[in-house]
Amino acid sequence: MKKILITGSTGQIGVDLAERLRELYGKENVITSARGVSADIPNEPLFEKLDVTDGKAFYEIAKKHNVDTILHLAAVLSAVGEKDPELLWHINMGGLQNALDVSKELGTALFVPSSIGAFGPSTPKVNTPQVTIQRPTTAYGVSKVAGELLCDYYHLKFGIDTRGLRFPGLISYKALPGGGTTDYAVHIYYDALKQKHYTSFIAAGTKMDMMYMPDAVESIIDLMEADPAKLVDRNAFNVSSMSFDPEELKVSIQKVMPDFTLDYDVDPVRQAIAESWPDSLDCTEAKKQWGFNPQYDLDAMTVDMLEKLSSK
Repeated sequence: MKKILITGSTGQIGVDLAERLRELYGKENVITSARGVSADIPNEPLFEKLDVTDGKAFYEIAKKHNVDTILHLAAVLSAVGEKDPELLWHINMGGLQNALDVSKELGTALFVPSSIGAFGPSTPKVNTPQVTIQRPTTAYGVSKVAGELLCDYYHLKFGIDTRGLRFPGLISYKALPGGGTTDYAVHIYYDALKQKHYTSFIAAGTKMDMMYMPDAVESIIDLMEADPAKLVDRNAFNVSSMSFDPEELKVSIQKVMPDFTLDYDVDPVRQAIAESWPDSLDCTEAKKQWGFNPQYDLDAMTVDMLEKLSSK
C-alpha cells in the first residue's frame, strides 16, 4: 500500500484505521471519505465527501488521488439493516459494485470486510470452519455472503487484488459502533464508567466472537501487505481474538470495578440475530496464510478500554 482511499472512514473501523495508516504511510498518503461530515473532519488532512453509491464520484476521487489501494468500509450494519433492508442492499451491494468497478478500471487493490453475520443457524457454531455452509437469516448476512462471492468473482475473472476478513464484533474506545448486534460489548464499558451498571439487550449465555480494535486494524494492514501468492481464501478469512457472553464480560469488568452490576432487557430482534451466529471461529487459515496474531484477550482489552475511556 502506498496511496490509500478509505470509504466510510467516520465509522467505527475507519476512525482507528485512518489514524494508524497515517502513522505508517504518512498523512499525505491516506485519503478518508464518508457520506456525512462529522465534527472531526476539519482535523483530517485529506477528506472527500463521498456517497459510495455514486459510481462516477467514487471513480473521480480515486483517480484524482492516484490511489493504489481502496479500503471499502462503507456499509449499513446488521440491526439497522433489519429495519430497512432495501437501504442496506442499496448501500452495501451498490457501493461494493462501484468499489469493484473502480478497482477494475484503475488497477487498485481492494479490501472489503465481511462478518460473522455471513453465517447462519445451520453453520457449525463451535470452531466454525473457514469454508462451511453459509445460510444467513438477515439482510446484512445475505449482503456479506454475496459480497464475498462477488469479490472472489472479480479476482478470478478480472485479476483484481481483492482481500477481506470476516470480522467478529469490534470493540473500540475511539468511536461508537453504528448499529450492530455486538454493540453491547462497547456500550457496557461506557455505562460501567458513567453509572457502574449496564442493562444488556443480549441474553446471558449468548457467546459471540469479538476483537479489540487495535488487533482488527493490524489484521487489515497485515492482510493487505501479505504476499498474494500465499492467499488461498483471499476474501473471507475468519478472524477473532476472543469469545464471551455478557456474564463473562461482567466478571472481567468487575476485576477492575468490583461494584459494577449487570441486568438484562433482551431485544428479541438482536437476540435472534446473535443466536444465528457462531459461538467461536476457527482462525487457522488466517494464521497460516498471512500470520494473523491478535495481542489482546478479554481481560487485557477490559483494562485498556476502561483506562482509555476514563482519560477520554
